[in-house]
Amino acid sequence: MSIPIDIDRFARHLVLKEIGGPGQQALGRAHIAIIGAGGLGAPAALYLAAAGVGTISLIDADTVSIDNLQRQIIYRTGQIGTAKAKTAARALRALNPGTRVRPVVKAIDGENAKRLIGKADLVLDGCDNYETRYATNAACLATGTPLISGAVGRWDGQISLFNARPEAPCYRCWVPETPPDAETCESVGVVGALTGVVGSMMALEAIKHICAAGRTLDGRVHLFDGLSMESRTVTLDKDPACRECGSQT
Repeated sequence: MSIPIDIDRFARHLVLKEIGGPGQQALGRAHIAIIGAGGLGAPAALYLAAAGVGTISLIDADTVSIDNLQRQIIYRTGQIGTAKAKTAARALRALNPGTRVRPVVKAIDGENAKRLIGKADLVLDGCDNYETRYATNAACLATGTPLISGAVGRWDGQISLFNARPEAPCYRCWVPETPPDAETCESVGVVGALTGVVGSMMALEAIKHICAAGRTLDGRVHLFDGLSMESRTVTLDKDPACRECGSQT
């Protein structure tokens, strides 16, 4: 099922040869699940709704707090204490009423991940803990769903596309175990604008993947240094010893 193409709304997409009418129709048919409606998930969701994605599932169990507002600019001061998924969903519907938005006020874990992701065509993971990342990766592998993963800390960000092909690497190929020196934004900080940069990159990769436009980050990891404004992209191969996907072909 596809939402009708609004020629005026999507005019800037329709003139792009990499998107055009077929790509816009593909966006309208797409169902994207976003894990976390925070610093990364919120800007990604805004751009994907604006792009005309047909269905967006927003999965987040948290409520808006005052310390979120330094970077999660989808929310307002008067919305402190409200459920992020529901509040963000209202913002997306206001931006593009044609996008169907499904707020899910739940935390993903190993038991419910497959069910919550459901029949999504693509998953974006912008969460802030490894347990959720691993559960999401496992569910995406089990359902054959490509996964765009983003992460930020201090001034640095990274993004990749996993599980895009049977022979492609998964998230555990990149991070096999929780790092013993793992840091959190709460403990080390993060510059607010960085989350917008990386979240927008996640939306861009999603649009490219859905429209089969250009070269995606399938099998590559993009690393961004906000302090120096330098980037580099490294190749990531499937790990035959990976505990999650190593036995898959």
